[in-house]
Amino acid sequence: MKPATLALNALTVALMAGPALAVEDSDGKLLLDARWRLESVADDAFVQDAFADTVRIRLGYQTPVRSGWSGVIEAEATQHLFSEDFNSTANGQVQFPTVVDPDNTELNQAYVRFAPGTKTQFSLGRQRVQWDNQRFFGNVGWRQNEQTFDALDIQHSFGNGTKLRYGYLDRAQRINGADNPNEDLARYRLNTHLLGAGHALGPGTLSGYAHFIENETLPLSSHRNLGLRYTARKDAPDGIGWLVSAEYAKQDSYADGAGKIDADYVLLEGGLVWKAGTFKAGWEQLGGDGSYGFATPFATLHAFNGWADKFLNTPASGLNDAYLGWNRKFGKLGAALVWHDFSSDAGSIHYGQEWDASLSWALDKKWTVLGKLADYQADEYLADTTKLWLSVEYVY
Repeated sequence: MKPATLALNALTVALMAGPALAVEDSDGKLLLDARWRLESVADDAFVQDAFADTVRIRLGYQTPVRSGWSGVIEAEATQHLFSEDFNSTANGQVQFPTVVDPDNTELNQAYVRFAPGTKTQFSLGRQRVQWDNQRFFGNVGWRQNEQTFDALDIQHSFGNGTKLRYGYLDRAQRINGADNPNEDLARYRLNTHLLGAGHALGPGTLSGYAHFIENETLPLSSHRNLGLRYTARKDAPDGIGWLVSAEYAKQDSYADGAGKIDADYVLLEGGLVWKAGTFKAGWEQLGGDGSYGFATPFATLHAFNGWADKFLNTPASGLNDAYLGWNRKFGKLGAALVWHDFSSDAGSIHYGQEWDASLSWALDKKWTVLGKLADYQADEYLADTTKLWLSVEYVY
């Protein structure tokens, strides 16, 4: 069933559900996000280092809300400045390490939204898709060209703390850019259904999800995820607070997916919150048996398993990531420090270790400056890699 039919059925269900709270009209809004960034990559697998100097501009408009209806249209353009000493995946500069920020101009978002009340909304069109912590589906906001989807999204909240969500994904506009000469890098054609349910439980939320991912562009990669997640947090302004997360998912073959697709995902994380600082310790496992590793191809991957991005594709022997992290606000400054130890799920392979650090400065509500470092020290997987970033971003 395609998005137009799904949207009609969803709207019919909403109108039959009974009276809803009125949604007040609002003013329209200009959407403007501009970011300049320097990125350098020293990867021992390459003779030459990469150096990318790029700028990204998103410009759009969000309409006023009228009787629950609204819409967004947004264009996005990315352009390198000066030399092009990096492999953008579209420029053919394969002698350099990869920095996936290709020159590109595309329609980033174009969707309509209907909210018959404060508890329900329907969105149809090209849009950001972000589920939970973006471990499975996200917009990859770190890269200059973000990931968006041609999708239908339905969300409803009940008064008892229960939330339901359904998503249909027809196409993924990937970070490699619509102008990429390789069609498989530019976009995926999908026939994907996402189901999610969450309920408040104690100080946190217990949620379950089911992803039925049919990738028509790469049919052998089609798979299903079934999972449970629990997250909780308790703040103590005058003392020590805490946070905890636990998650398990099972991944197996779906539609025309390869028979070897069979792996588990496990996350255990805990932390303490004191004043403006957070300390975390965690362990994440993406299972693998030597022939297949648990895959998350639509995730905001930069947020997981180290900022050096050495594990964007899970090794066939799987991945264990044990990590310690700290972050804190100092007025307008924000600092973070993370350490990772990487090993395999099968075969007792020690991949390596990584240190990540960042410092951000919010000049005001619209301007932000960021400096960032990732240092991956290889043991038995890939090569030593150091990445440095400096960026300035303006959000209107």
